[in-house]
Amino acid sequence: MNSLLKAVDKLVDGITMYRLLLYYLGGLLLIAGGLSAFGDLHYRPLSIALSTFILVTACWVINKVFAHLFAAPTNSESSIITALILALIITPNPTPIGILFLVAASGLAIASKYLLAINKKHLFNPAAIAVALTALGPQQSASWWVGTSAMLPFVLLGGMIMTRKIHRERMVISFLASTFGATMLYSWLSGANAITNLHHMIVSSSVFFLGFVMLTEPLTSPTTARKQAWYGVLVGALLPPQAHLFNFYSSPELALVAGNIFSYLVSPKTKLFLSLRQKVRIAHNSVDFIFTPDRKFKYKPGQYMEWTLPHSKTDARGNRRYFTMASSPTEADLRIGVKFYENGSSFKQALLDMDRATPIVASQIAGDFVLPKDKTKKLVFIAGGIGITPFRSMVKYLLDTNEPRTITMLYSARTEADIAYKPVFEAARQAIGLKTIYALTGSKTPLTTPYSYGASITAELIKEAIPDYGERFYYISGSNAMVVAMRAILAELGVHPRQIKVDFFPGYAPSPPTSPKALELENSSS
Repeated sequence: MNSLLKAVDKLVDGITMYRLLLYYLGGLLLIAGGLSAFGDLHYRPLSIALSTFILVTACWVINKVFAHLFAAPTNSESSIITALILALIITPNPTPIGILFLVAASGLAIASKYLLAINKKHLFNPAAIAVALTALGPQQSASWWVGTSAMLPFVLLGGMIMTRKIHRERMVISFLASTFGATMLYSWLSGANAITNLHHMIVSSSVFFLGFVMLTEPLTSPTTARKQAWYGVLVGALLPPQAHLFNFYSSPELALVAGNIFSYLVSPKTKLFLSLRQKVRIAHNSVDFIFTPDRKFKYKPGQYMEWTLPHSKTDARGNRRYFTMASSPTEADLRIGVKFYENGSSFKQALLDMDRATPIVASQIAGDFVLPKDKTKKLVFIAGGIGITPFRSMVKYLLDTNEPRTITMLYSARTEADIAYKPVFEAARQAIGLKTIYALTGSKTPLTTPYSYGASITAELIKEAIPDYGERFYYISGSNAMVVAMRAILAELGVHPRQIKVDFFPGYAPSPPTSPKALELENSSS
């Protein structure tokens, strides 16, 4: 089983979250067409294909129009994902009336992103609010036809892979447990057969598709793990059809819309339009991009945002990325540290080529990789490569606020030239007692940087540098391979998993492991 999970992880780690979701939804529609051809679904394959084509075309065109009217950057992936979700929950019906419904649902879904928004961030899952409005207005309801016993194995398989990819297992499990528990409770209160209702909920309903695909949408769900769990509980409790207020009965879309309102209240969303101020080389292959935001905003040191950079000839990894903010909330500018590789993605090339006139948007402040509230906790920061960025944010914050904490940082880099943000860490060593040790794995010449070792981070190094290592709380940020290796070392030392926190991006897909190239970049304004 472990070998299978590792193979799956290796496969999906090279695909961004949005692209993987596109493959998943497209695969479900192809499977539905095949099942229909053999009579296992009550729809004709041509009807499924035509309805999908109409929805994709309508969503793409309408999104282009709204993006032009609102002078907003376009994202074709987003509109196509919305269209494919609608194709799986609206009955395939390419008749004149059916086509009008499909186009109306497309228009409402896309319009909701621009019109039902606060601070330029949409509040509701577009597909859910669209079918909720059509049900209340023209009384055309979504059938959620994907929720059938024939489709269930494929929804489950792809959904579990998606959930594992974005690390939203806790949210989905909370949602499912709440849904099944609420179904049993409502059945008992109404005198209905609980087992029959539970069987229907599991086998012939939309519960799994809703949980795997729509509940987990990053832009309309909470941004921290605990709030995500409560979000799942709320939507699950409202989902069963027995849930009602007077004569107003619930539905999957209404349950999710109510959850979206809760999500906004407990974790307000942010969308920033940024202008590039400066590009600075911070290490051999790494660059700091320093931006001026269009307004003030709040975040915690160590959190990340989703960055959208429209550009031509977008490759398979799309025009969106997640980057941790390397800046501190005490700084006026916003900065991210980015490592570049030879034959890298189109996104990174566009980032390297951008100037002050290039539009870029940052949204969705998220992440639990933040300093503990208890200032007496003794910490160890373990960073690998550009994984140092959240620690730069934290250390700069502690330095600017003059907040001393007991912290030892182990920073693994290839050579001295690959050490980023060293002036900040050395200033913190003097001012607040930060203890930084540089582990340089590729140095072949004598080391000139103080407190550096020509080796990787090992159990022996941790024991030598941190005598009280068993009492510490560990923060790890770096590549997946580095995180796995550090977890193994800490397990060998007897450190409890609850003492370990790992940085994570939901949309992460690593760059290809090719040899790095030198960057032709001056340490000056661009």
